[in-house]
Amino acid sequence: MTQTTKAAATAEDIRPIKGSRIHRAWFVAAVAFVTIIGAAAFRSVPGLLIDPLHQEFGWSRGTIGAAVSINLALYGLTAPFAAALMDRFGIRRVVAVALVMIALGSGLTVWMTAAWQLLLCWGLLVGLGTGSMALAFAATVTNRWFTERRGLVTGILTAASASGQLIFLPVLALMVDAGNWRPAAVTVALAALVVVPFVWLLLRDHPADVGVAPYGAKEFVPKPAPMPGAARRAVTVLFSAARTGPFWLLAGTFAICGASTNGLIQTHFVPAAHDHGMPVPAAASLLAVIGVFDVIGTIASGWLTDRFEPRRLLAVYYALRGVSLLFLPMLLVTAGGQSFHPPMIFFIVFYGLDWVATVPPTVALCREQYGDDSAIVFGWVLASHQVGAALVAFLGGVVRDVFGEYDMVWYASGALCAAAALMALVIRRRTAPVAMAS
Repeated sequence: MTQTTKAAATAEDIRPIKGSRIHRAWFVAAVAFVTIIGAAAFRSVPGLLIDPLHQEFGWSRGTIGAAVSINLALYGLTAPFAAALMDRFGIRRVVAVALVMIALGSGLTVWMTAAWQLLLCWGLLVGLGTGSMALAFAATVTNRWFTERRGLVTGILTAASASGQLIFLPVLALMVDAGNWRPAAVTVALAALVVVPFVWLLLRDHPADVGVAPYGAKEFVPKPAPMPGAARRAVTVLFSAARTGPFWLLAGTFAICGASTNGLIQTHFVPAAHDHGMPVPAAASLLAVIGVFDVIGTIASGWLTDRFEPRRLLAVYYALRGVSLLFLPMLLVTAGGQSFHPPMIFFIVFYGLDWVATVPPTVALCREQYGDDSAIVFGWVLASHQVGAALVAFLGGVVRDVFGEYDMVWYASGALCAAAALMALVIRRRTAPVAMAS
């Protein structure tokens, strides 16, 4: 077949779909949104199970925090390899296997009797599974299927994790408060399994698979050949990016982001509120409300990222988050165990709007700096996010065991957020992506 014939065939394939009212990319984004929600069920569990596991097995909060720490670290460290594996084997296969791993790890916890089993199931298996479903998945879908509205789509897909928390957290909290944490673990496993058919039947790896151009593209984009050596490519991209200053600034700011969200609030807010007399379901409901405003804040941040300088947005987000954390110890005391306490509600709304608003501008800066390798670079930046989260998830439990309260952790995290705001402002602009090593 001649080049002219191929071009005509390609144009013939695209023409009827181009005339449709809704671009196929939006359907793919919707499937990805539902998929992330299913995987996000596990993100609601750690803070709920610290006290029940401590009471049933006698494990220290530091030991339980270590399992959360392994999970969070693997969540991040798996992400860049998952992005490379998606380039090699396709999005559908990688995501389907990841969901099965989440279901397996969560389901097996109902039979555990020793702390090492918690580390294996909750830490290793679920950590690897959720890592393959990390934000690198959202970045890969956005980069392949969209050339316009990337900030908005990144915000929407990032908000999916918060939406999952909103859906599952109150239900799981009621299960745990009823006196048995095992139904909550089974619910997480089932939620992951239910999503697998949607992924396999509806998700597509590339616009060329269905004969369309990416949303906003002026011409058809052929599907690239599978890239062999996924692990080697992920490491090569890391070494190339690590020779540039913006990578370390992005990684540093995102490490603080993880420390002050997943590692701190998501893991320790419920037990900290419970320490001050608040019932677990009430504290979990407040955490779910964070998820509500997280959705709003993240989508709004994506919209803002398409229109304003992402460095300044990051600086504002981190500065406001740091200020809010400095007030939290006082709010927990004055709330006196009441969930509906106006200053506490204000904190929850404010913090929710800021929770992962940092993601769209961070993805935009990775794209600006590293071009076609930006999804893998963002995977490594996300790894730093989760390493920061893992450290605080563990250290927060240790601080609670040693001092009997969390105040020191709130203050330290607030100070770190101020440092992150300054780091964001010094990331240099780049008009063309840096040339990465192949």
